[in-house]
Amino acid sequence: MDLNLSDEQRLLRESAERFIVESYDADHRRRMANDPQGFSPDVWKQFAELGWLALPIPEAYDGLGGGAVDIGILMEAFGRGLVSEPYIATVVLGAGLVEKCGSEQQRRAILPKVGDGSLKLAFAHSERVARFDLSNVATVANKTVQGWRLSGNKIAVLDGHAADEIIVSAHVHDHQGPSGRIGLFLVPAQTPSLVMSDFARLGGGRACNIELSDVHLTEDARLGGGEDTLPAIEWAIDRAMAALGAEAVGIMQTLLDATLEYTKIRKQFGRPLSANQVIKHRLADMAIQCDESRSMALRAALKADAEPVERARAASGAKAKIGKCARFVGEQSIQLHGGMGVTNELEVGAYFQRLVAFDTLFGGSAHHYRRHAELGRATVPA
Repeated sequence: MDLNLSDEQRLLRESAERFIVESYDADHRRRMANDPQGFSPDVWKQFAELGWLALPIPEAYDGLGGGAVDIGILMEAFGRGLVSEPYIATVVLGAGLVEKCGSEQQRRAILPKVGDGSLKLAFAHSERVARFDLSNVATVANKTVQGWRLSGNKIAVLDGHAADEIIVSAHVHDHQGPSGRIGLFLVPAQTPSLVMSDFARLGGGRACNIELSDVHLTEDARLGGGEDTLPAIEWAIDRAMAALGAEAVGIMQTLLDATLEYTKIRKQFGRPLSANQVIKHRLADMAIQCDESRSMALRAALKADAEPVERARAASGAKAKIGKCARFVGEQSIQLHGGMGVTNELEVGAYFQRLVAFDTLFGGSAHHYRRHAELGRATVPA
C-alpha cells in the first residue's frame, strides 16, 4: 500500500500549515479563549474561501469530493494552532449526516451552503444517561398532523450555540415502521421551544446543552425517509473520531517540538537539560508516542469507508491508543517544562487541556478498548 501523499494532499498540508502560522498566533488563541462566541467569523470565511469547508462535500453539491485522509491532513494542522472554529460540528458531523441520510432535495439545499460558509450545523445526540452508548436515545419524536413534535434533552452539543440548524436524534413514534428506530431531524436554532445553555469547553471552543420541550417541526424536517439512522450516526462518529485523532497528533507534535526546544535552552548546573541522558530518553519516548498516534490516526482515516465492523474497530483502536499516548506526551511536556508548564505565560497548558478533552470526547480510552474487543469477538466464527 502506498501511503505517500499525493501532490494535491501535499499542497493542502503546506497551505494549512502556512495559514496556521500566519493567522493563529498566541494572541489570537488568547482572544478566542475569552471570546463568548468561541471562534472568529472572519476566519470561518477564510476557511470557505480556501475550500476547506467544501473539502469532503461531493462535487455534485459544489464540493471538492475529498476523503477522510484529506480531512486528517487539515485537522493535524488545526491541532498545531488549537483551532476553535466549528469544523467538526459543521463539516464532518453535520454535512456528513446530511450527505448520508438526507433526501436529494435536502442535500441540494444544505450542502452547498455549508461549503460556502453561509450555514453552520451541529449534531445533538449525546444524553446524560447514555454513557457513550450511541443506541441509547431517550428523546422522542411523535408524528402529528402538521409534522413532528420533539421532546427531550441533549448534552455536550459541540458548537451548538453557533449553529444555524441543529440535527437532533430521536426515537420515532409514527405507528408506521418498526419500533426502536432512531430518526434525525433538522431543528432551526431559533425555534421558540428550544432552550440552549452554552459553556466553554476545556482546551478551547464551546458546547451547549439543549432542552426540547414540545418542539413542533414540519413534515420535511426529518432527514431522509423512514429508515433507522443509527448506522449513519455510528459512521459519522467514527469519521469524527478519526479527524479528532489527527488533530490530537498535531497537538502532540507541537508539544514535543516546544519541549525539545525548551530543554535545549534551559540550563541546569551549567548544562542544557537536553544533555541529560534521562531527558533524552523521555524525549525519545514522546517522539515514539507521536509516531504511533500518527499511524493510528491514518489507519482510522483509511478505514473510514470500510465495512462497518472494520471501520469501527479502526476508529475505536485509534481513539483508545491516541488517548493514552496523548496523555503521556502532555504530562511529560508539562513536567519537563517545570513550573512554567502550568502558567499562562506558556501555551503548554492550553495544548494539554485540549488533549484531555480529546480523551473524553465520544468516549475515553477504556470505553473504546471495550468496544474494540467486543467488535473483535463479533468477527470470530462461533
